[in-house]
Amino acid sequence: MKNRLAAGMRLLLSLPLLLSAAAHAAPPAPPNLVALSEQLVTSGQPSADWLATLGAQGFDAVIYLAPPTVGDAVREEPLIVARQGLVFINIPVRFDAPSARDFETFAAQLGALKGRKVLVHCQVNMRASTLSFLYRTVVEKAEPRQAYEQVARIWTPSGPWKTLMLDQLRQHQINFDPF
Repeated sequence: MKNRLAAGMRLLLSLPLLLSAAAHAAPPAPPNLVALSEQLVTSGQPSADWLATLGAQGFDAVIYLAPPTVGDAVREEPLIVARQGLVFINIPVRFDAPSARDFETFAAQLGALKGRKVLVHCQVNMRASTLSFLYRTVVEKAEPRQAYEQVARIWTPSGPWKTLMLDQLRQHQINFDPF
């Protein structure tokens, strides 16, 4: 009886600690999270809670590729990112009309962040995976088949995204067609 009472008291005393640990558990990762390298990660829309952990995870910057007006956007994202001392860049790529200019802007911004850990995200990781593939292939000269495996984990680009991808590869004389 005495041992049961002591065990019960220990459990009761540790309850606040257990509840505190549960309350401080890491928020769930965003959908379609893909680490392309130690320095480049793509994903779908992260939650505000997960965005607030980026500094602790070693990130230096965030590139958000959807318009900030989309329904699931985190309206305070620029502020959440800035509070951690991170760079926030928004390139509002229209999903139904990605352009060569969008890729050029993305490539310039990501290139300016070279050597820093960057999260590139959009709503689902379709924009992010495709533009990151093009960057890795066109700018970093990564082997296209290997780089494309990360896109294929998320989706098969179609319509204007397929056109953008093939046009950029042709323009940069990269002989690769995954379609």
